[in-house]
This record gives sequence, C-alpha cells and structure tokens, in this order.
Amino acid sequence: MRVLVTGGGGFLGTAICRALRARGDDVRSISRGAYPALQALGVEHRSGDLADAAFVREAVRGVDAVMHVAAKAGIWGDEADYVRANVVGTQSVLDAVAAEGIGKLVYTSTPSVVQTDEDCAGGDETTPYAPRPRTAYARTKIEAERRILAANAAALSTVALRPRLIWGPGDPHILPRLAERSRAGRLRRVGAGGKLVDSIYVENAADAHLCALDALAPTAALAGRAYFVSNGEPWPMWDLINALLAAAGAPIVERAIPEPVAFAAGALCEALWTLLPLAGEPPMTRFLARQLATANWFDISATRRDLDWSPRVTMTEGLALLRAAHAAEAGTPRQIAIP
Repeated sequence: MRVLVTGGGGFLGTAICRALRARGDDVRSISRGAYPALQALGVEHRSGDLADAAFVREAVRGVDAVMHVAAKAGIWGDEADYVRANVVGTQSVLDAVAAEGIGKLVYTSTPSVVQTDEDCAGGDETTPYAPRPRTAYARTKIEAERRILAANAAALSTVALRPRLIWGPGDPHILPRLAERSRAGRLRRVGAGGKLVDSIYVENAADAHLCALDALAPTAALAGRAYFVSNGEPWPMWDLINALLAAAGAPIVERAIPEPVAFAAGALCEALWTLLPLAGEPPMTRFLARQLATANWFDISATRRDLDWSPRVTMTEGLALLRAAHAAEAGTPRQIAIP
C-alpha cells in the first residue's frame, strides 16, 4: 500500500512510518521540517504547510490512503494558530483526498474533545463532545473531528482515533518537560493523586492506526466513527508520572498542593499571560490543574472489537523499554527493573 502520513516527523508519526515501512508499505510523509531519520527508513518526505491546499493536493497524489496525524497541540497559544493547523489543515487534507479519489483516511484525534472539568471514569464513544472546552486545542480538534467523520461516504471511508498521553522512548515533549521540572524542583502533585487516567505506549498507538487502516472500508463497523485508544490499564495519575520520571532517571514527585490551590494558580497565570503578555506557556492553567487531578479513562471495548486490535506492550513492559532506552542514552548499564 502507498500511504501518506501527515506529521510523519512527530513522535507518533515517526512510529507509524516505522511500522508501515516494517511491513513493506511505501510511505510518504509531510511535515514542516526536515527529518533525516525518516529518510533512513526509506520514507519519501516533503516539507510544507498543511494549510497550503495546493501543496497538500500534490502530496496526496498517487497514494492509496492517508494517515492525518499532524496537529498543533498544547494548553496555550493564539487560537488562530490552532485553527490554521488543526481546522484549515484538516480541511486541506479532506479536499485533497476528495479531489484525488483517495478511499481511506485515518485521523488522529484526542480524548480532549470530550473532556470537561469533571471525572470521566469508564466513558465510551457515546460520551458527548465537551460543551465548553477550555483550550483552543480542544476546540479546534472537535471541529476537525466533526469534519472528518462527516466526510465518511461510499467513496471515502474515514475514522478518528483518540489516543491519550502517548509515551515511550524518543518522546520529545511530555517526558522531557516533566523531567526538567522535576529536576528543577518545580513539579508538584495536584490533589490526592489517586484518580485513574489512561495512557498508551507509542508503539501500541501506532499499531492501532495500522489496524484501523487495514479494517477501514465503506461497510466496515468503524467507518465514520471515533474510538478511544489506550493501553487499557488506567493508572493513578501521579503513580504514572512518577514511573515515567523514574524510568528517565529523574526525581519522583512527592510534594503536593490541593487542587483548589492549583486551579486558582492556573487562573492567575492565565490572567498574567493574557494581560502582560508573557512569553511561552504558563506553568499552570485551569485546564492543566483539572487534568492533573481528575479521572480520565475510557472503555476501549469497541476499539478492540472494531479494529481487531489489542495493546501488544503492557504498561510494565513499556516502562522497562523506556528505562532501558534512557539508560542507553546516558551510557549507563541497561536497567529494566520497574520502580
């Protein structure tokens, strides 16, 4: 199969490209930057902007399917930037696959589209979109997912996957930032820390995307639907964070602050970053305070059934692999014991 992966240079995108190439598929990637690692995998890479409709149509030409992974993520920033990347970019992909007669489109969404300030324990695909999402990321991903699913038709089969908190070796975002804050003594538990949350090992997330691609067809059960994707092993939030930190050789977090204090601090930071404005992301927001203190896990029974997929790497196995990868990078003996 000839597959185009948008955002192929990202953490998940690279894992998807690697998995596709490993089974013999021809892969083309589009991202903003240049990625020699993709070229080493035998991936044809093109640099460009997803909001450029002409560029996207040219990139789509000649492939059999599209994996639309690229997105602007984060908890802060100009809403226009999120709209351009997540909504305009997605519409460019939809227009291109329609014009070129591509029959399959797998979209990487996020559980943020349904998350509110309340606990979500065991939710499923009937959970409605968040009525008042707190971030531009969530708002624009809701709009993009709506468009992807509405485009499902006889000529184009679409599906949206919602992986949460992707982690593993090579993560350039979540774990490095957590480790940096932990080493600087600037990371605190929020709340009691016992609320369960979903996460997923990166290779499992990539595998789910390939299973969705293979199962997708006009009459398939998954066509036109969204699915939650996780390891199926919810962990207490701060047990998970500390396990990731320990695997990376960073100090675990023991000091805590009450959730109302974190929420108030988030509100203050949002005001300061808006009014002054200050550079970068605030260290805390109301959304982040809630994310760190509420339950967020989902029933993946429908995902297992309709995608014919199950996570291959358990949480414990993934943490061992993560520890080994960090030990190898540091030049220390390979330690794979789990704390």
